[in-house]
Amino acid sequence: MPEVLTQAAAAESLSAWAPIKHPVFRLLWSTWLVANICMWMNDVAAAWMMTSMTTTPIWVALVQSASTLPVFLLGLPSGALADILDRRRYFIMTQFWVAGVATLLCIAVIAGVMTPALLLALTFANGVGLAMRWPVFAAIVPELVPRPQLPAALALNGVAMNASRIVGPLVAGALIASAGTAYVFVLNALLSVISGFVIMRWRRDHSPSPLGRERLVSAMRVGLQFVRQSSRLRSVLLRVSLFFLHSTALLALLPLVARRLHGGDAGTFTLLLAAMGAGAIIAAMQLPRLRQMMAGDTLVLRATLLQSASTAVMAFAPNVYVAVPAMLLNGMAWISCANSLSVSAQLSLPDWVRARGMSMYQMAIMGASALGAALWGQVATLTSIATGLLVAALSGSISMLLAQRWVVDLSIEEDLTPSREFKAPVAEAPPGLGHVVVTIDYLIDPARADAFRALMQESRRSRLRQGALAWELLRDVNQPGRFVEQIVDESWTEHLRRFDRVTASDVALRERKLGFHIGAEPPLVTRCVVEGLVRA
Repeated sequence: MPEVLTQAAAAESLSAWAPIKHPVFRLLWSTWLVANICMWMNDVAAAWMMTSMTTTPIWVALVQSASTLPVFLLGLPSGALADILDRRRYFIMTQFWVAGVATLLCIAVIAGVMTPALLLALTFANGVGLAMRWPVFAAIVPELVPRPQLPAALALNGVAMNASRIVGPLVAGALIASAGTAYVFVLNALLSVISGFVIMRWRRDHSPSPLGRERLVSAMRVGLQFVRQSSRLRSVLLRVSLFFLHSTALLALLPLVARRLHGGDAGTFTLLLAAMGAGAIIAAMQLPRLRQMMAGDTLVLRATLLQSASTAVMAFAPNVYVAVPAMLLNGMAWISCANSLSVSAQLSLPDWVRARGMSMYQMAIMGASALGAALWGQVATLTSIATGLLVAALSGSISMLLAQRWVVDLSIEEDLTPSREFKAPVAEAPPGLGHVVVTIDYLIDPARADAFRALMQESRRSRLRQGALAWELLRDVNQPGRFVEQIVDESWTEHLRRFDRVTASDVALRERKLGFHIGAEPPLVTRCVVEGLVRA
C-alpha cells in the first residue's frame, strides 16, 4: 500500500496541473494569463480595424508583422537586461509600457486620426512591450517549480496563452460590436496596470553578483556565443523557425479567411480564434501522456504535419462547420509543437544565460512569424488566399521533414547543474584593463593525439559557451605530445565570471581531459594580462 501511494503521489506531482500548487507560480501564471488576454485583445482589435480601413491582404498581414517584429529586433537586448537586472522590477516595468501604448491607441481612435500607417506604428510599439516581457517571464518560470515539473509549467503557460486566445478575442469582439474599438484599448490599458500592481506582490530576493553587473554589450555577446556553441539549442531554433515561418500564414490571413466564409464577420473571426485556442488547451492537458508515448522530435514532426493538413483544409473551407474543426486541430498541433520545442530549449540553458537564450528562442519565433506574415500576405496578394495557404502548408511539411535529417536528437541532455568544483584564482594585484590569456599545458601519449584533439573540440565549445573571447589548441613542434590550450577572456572580471558558470558537465569534461595527461604533475596553468604598449 505505501508503494502504491508513493507512485500515486509521484504521478500527481508530474500531472499537467501540478505547478499550480506553488503559490508564486500561481500568482505569476495568473498575471501571465491576463497579459496574454490583453495582447490578443489588442491584436484582434488592430487586425479588425485594419480590415475596416483597407482590404489589401498585404496591409492586413503586416499587422501581424508589426506585432512580432519588435521581439526579433529587441529580444536579445531585452534578454540580456533580464539576466543582468532585477527580474521582478523589469517584469513590472513591461506591464506599464503596454498600458501606455494602449492609452495612445485609444486616444488616436477617439480623436479620429487613426490611419493604416499609424496603426502599424502603435502595434509595433505594443510589440516592444512583448519583446521586453517575454524573456524575463521565460527565465523566471524555472525558479518557481521543481525541474521535473518544468514541462508541465511550460504547458500551462501555453494554456494561458491559448485560453487568452479564446477570452481575448471574445471580449474584444463583444466590445467592438457593442461599444467600439476604442474601448478594447481602454480595457487593455486598465488590465495592464492591474497586472503590474499584482506582480508587485511577488517578493523575490535579487542577489547581485559580487563581480558587479555585466555590461550590456558583453552580455549580448556571451548570449549569442552560448547559442552558437550549443548544437542542441541551434537545432531547436532551426525547427521552431521553420514551424512558425509556415504556420503563421493561417493566422496572418485569418481575418480575410473569416470574411470569405459564408456569413463571415467579426464574430466569425473571433469564433475561429477561439476554436484554435480551445484545441491548444485540450492538447496541453494531454501533453504529459504524449511525451511518454513518443520522443520529442517525433512529436514535433507529427504536430507539424497535422498543422499543415488543417491549414490546407482552411484554404477551401466553405463555412464555419468545416473551419471550426480545422482550427481546433490546428490549435492542438500548434501547442504540441511549440511546447515540445520550448521544453527542449529550457533544458538546454543554465540559469545564468536563460533569459538571453529564451529571448533568442522567441526571436526565432517572432522573426519567422514576421517574415512569414509578410511572405504569405504577398503570395496571397499576387495569387489568392487559398493558394497562399496551400503553398505554406506544403512547404512547411517538406521543410520540417528535411530538417529532421540534419538536427541532433532533442532527447540528448547535458547536466547543467551549477558546480563550484573549479576554484576562482586570486591575484595579488587584480589587473584592471586588458585581455586575460590563460594557457594550460598537457603532456599526452602521441599515439592518442587524434582522440585528444577530438575531445578538445568539446573543450572549445565549453569555454566559448562560458564567455571566453577566443580559444586555440597549440602543439609544440619540438616536443611530441605537448599541447597547450589557450583561452582569451575579455578582462579579469570576465575571467572570474567563467568560474561562476561551471556546470557538472564541465567538471566531467575536465576529468576526461585529465585522463589523457601523462605528466608527473597536473597540467600547468598560467594566466597573463595583455599589456597595452605605447608606440614610440
